Amino acid sequence: MNLRAIGCNVSSAAVGLRERLAFDETKTGRALAELNARFAAEAVILGTCNRVEIYLSRTETVAPLHIPLMAEFLSEVHGVPATDIVPHLYEHADAGAAKHLFRVAAGLDSVVVGEGQIAGQVKEAYEAAQKLASTGPLLNALFPAALRVSKRVRSETGIAQGHVSVSSAAVDFVRQVFDTFTDKTVLVIGAGKMGRLTLNHLAELNPAAVLVTNRNPERAAASAAECGGHVVPWDQLDDALVRADIVLSTTGARDFIVHRRRFDEKVRPRRAGRVLVVFDMAVPRDFDPRIHDGDTVSVFNVDDLARVADQRMAERRRYLPAAEAIVEAEVAKFVSEWNKRANGPVIGQLTAEVDKLRDGITGPLLAKMNGKLTDAEKAYIEQAFRLFQNKLLHGPIAALHEASREGHSGGLREALMKLFGLKG
Repeated sequence: MNLRAIGCNVSSAAVGLRERLAFDETKTGRALAELNARFAAEAVILGTCNRVEIYLSRTETVAPLHIPLMAEFLSEVHGVPATDIVPHLYEHADAGAAKHLFRVAAGLDSVVVGEGQIAGQVKEAYEAAQKLASTGPLLNALFPAALRVSKRVRSETGIAQGHVSVSSAAVDFVRQVFDTFTDKTVLVIGAGKMGRLTLNHLAELNPAAVLVTNRNPERAAASAAECGGHVVPWDQLDDALVRADIVLSTTGARDFIVHRRRFDEKVRPRRAGRVLVVFDMAVPRDFDPRIHDGDTVSVFNVDDLARVADQRMAERRRYLPAAEAIVEAEVAKFVSEWNKRANGPVIGQLTAEVDKLRDGITGPLLAKMNGKLTDAEKAYIEQAFRLFQNKLLHGPIAALHEASREGHSGGLREALMKLFGLKG
């Protein structure tokens, strides 16, 4: 197994760096193609508001990919100096990489432990890589296994119970700011899943109106129909910001859609000091954080919301040991099954190679003694050589199986291939 998971998340890198490393659809396609071409690597890129991770697999006969090389690669893709990236990257290898993905898919590595949205994001990342033909045997086994682990953790433990999420944390913020909600206007910018989830929570507070705007009018209309809101044309965003009391923003823009100068000139003076709460859930961020004044305008990003959600996690954390035990068992199972699968061709080639050696000895020997041996004696000699062959192969094959169970058969498998001239 030559598997690596390299990336950064909310624990290792602030949103300011994560947004600079964010992958949109175009960058993902180019990056996957480059990873395949340059490194002959299977690859999946998992990008969410809380993490940017690259999962890579190469044949066992070549060197694995490590942080310095991937930092240079990310630097080329995003135009961010590698020196800014390296300190914030982590790396997981082989069984550790499988464990990391299983934990991610199960929501155990999330800010909100047990949150279910990440499993869908893992699935989408894998399917996107499949469509671009950037996956191969190992990742095609690993990612479906991760999704099965996610389902098992959620069904067999109570880790997904209760409404604890970044979205519900946003509602907590709103409750602290406003005494009443029936006279408030909510503005939804973009069509991100996090925004829709948060809107579902806020809808329970019965706001007076929901406004929806999007660069794509069709998407705006679809989102408005879904939540019973009213569409605001994109070119009227400033007017909508003047009307709004609460903003949920989740666009896929590469830069701020609302800069401080624009807000200070076109929005703030017209609000007459009314309180505005902005939940900027986009990565990269949609709102210039300098708009936040600590008085009438508050801007919260995903990291801010995550800290609030983390305070509500005590109940779910009770189920972590059971969930982690499931992950450990599933990792051991996956590694063992993968190594057995990888061992099969090697054992088959090894047996065939020794068969040829045996036949190369017994064939001439029996031919030379033709007429001097009975059929029973010939059969006895052939059986003796087969027994010798089985004894000879038993040790290496048993050692290979044992190494598979322990999760490190790759080195032994490679050694056998070199010793006997086998093909990978």
